[in-house]
Amino acid sequence: MGMSTDPPARGRSRLRALLAAAGAAVLPLIAMTVTGGPAGASVPATPSGWSLVWSDDFNGSAGSPPSSSNWIIDTGHSYPGGPGNWGTGEIQNYTANPANVSLDGGGNLRITPIKSGSEWTSARIETRRTDFKPAAGTVLRIEGRIQMPNVTGDAALGYWPAFWALGAPYRGNYQNWPSIGEFDIMENVNGLNSVWGVLHCGVNPGGPCNETTGIANNRACPGSSCQSAMHTYRFEWDRSVTPNQLRWYVDGQQFHSVSQSQLDAGTWNNMTGHAGYFLLLNVAMGGAFPNALGGSTPTAATVSGRPMVVDYVAVWQSGGGSTPPPTSPPPTSPPPGGVDARSTIQAENYQAQSGTQLETTTDSGAGQNVSHIANGDWLRYDGVNFGSSAATQFRARVASGAAGGVSGLVQVRLDSLTAAPIGDFALGNTGGWQSWRTVPANISGVTGTHTVYITFSSGQPADYVNLNWFTFGN
Repeated sequence: MGMSTDPPARGRSRLRALLAAAGAAVLPLIAMTVTGGPAGASVPATPSGWSLVWSDDFNGSAGSPPSSSNWIIDTGHSYPGGPGNWGTGEIQNYTANPANVSLDGGGNLRITPIKSGSEWTSARIETRRTDFKPAAGTVLRIEGRIQMPNVTGDAALGYWPAFWALGAPYRGNYQNWPSIGEFDIMENVNGLNSVWGVLHCGVNPGGPCNETTGIANNRACPGSSCQSAMHTYRFEWDRSVTPNQLRWYVDGQQFHSVSQSQLDAGTWNNMTGHAGYFLLLNVAMGGAFPNALGGSTPTAATVSGRPMVVDYVAVWQSGGGSTPPPTSPPPTSPPPGGVDARSTIQAENYQAQSGTQLETTTDSGAGQNVSHIANGDWLRYDGVNFGSSAATQFRARVASGAAGGVSGLVQVRLDSLTAAPIGDFALGNTGGWQSWRTVPANISGVTGTHTVYITFSSGQPADYVNLNWFTFGN
């Protein structure tokens, strides 16, 4: 992602302005029945030949926040250390206030921009999971049923709702866009009856995705306008065909696609070779995209309080397999070992995680470390091969800038999050979050191939450790 002068995630597409100038910002309406039932309908039944990977139906009492086990609520005008105004020029202050983000009690999430005095507030949430990715030979389907804010004309100037996905390495880094990839499943601005689908990749500016524009297309919502009714927005990542394909749909109608053959191998690998993607929902106010189509926004005519309403978000995978949810135990028979337990296993090369972030490390060799680790967080590493000679020691490269009296355990578990730890060590402040030391711990003897969980346990909620790498030995 770019620095603050290079707009980072979502909505940098200058192509949108070009489309508008060319008269293509809103394509002709196509009459057909809108997919799905009323607002608050359930996640659809899993189609034959598919398996459900993850979903949220947004059921809960009115005024309650979205599930904290599923979602992180972003706040402020940027990520800590990230570009200001989220890198896009948007002006709102994101909050966790129920007035900005809450369930409506009828099975929907509402994200509502509100103007109070001269300040706009709104909300942005992102999934805790960062591993949404199709297995080889399968298709991943990411879908949301959404009503855009029901406002049009001058009253809508500056409204910028979106449903999108960012590559996992972005979390905690904020400087690696667009190489890690971005899939804009649904974007809209200024109350126009149009949905944009966009791929961001490569380098900025220019590159194979023509940044900061991206590879984009748009069309009108079928039947009812995007603002007046729920519509289903879907993105598919197809690894079952060669070359692989990316596809965008509204109400089951495909309107955009990108083939692997359009990009060079390095760009494609940077975008698809990491652990996967996390999903985001937000309503921004103002910024590059709405300003490109409507001048400086929002304006005095822009009305406050029109929510984006989200019925559900779901992820499916074709075939019988699926990525296990974070709380599920791993397979009893782990995959063949591809990681040598006695090698230096970089912490950021996990297959799944919960609650952590990534950041650039100053430790020898540079690269990234896993950061913001607190009680209950965990990392999962599949297919770790200990061989036939038992490993009896675990060593980890750790750092901590935790406050005085704040400490916790770094634990190793095999094949299940709920298994008893085979070893652990305690850690307190090491002198700073980049003050690294290698800490050993004895473990029960291990042979064979296992799924390894590194888990973190503390008696208080504050972050207490960063992890750069770990290894096993005798």
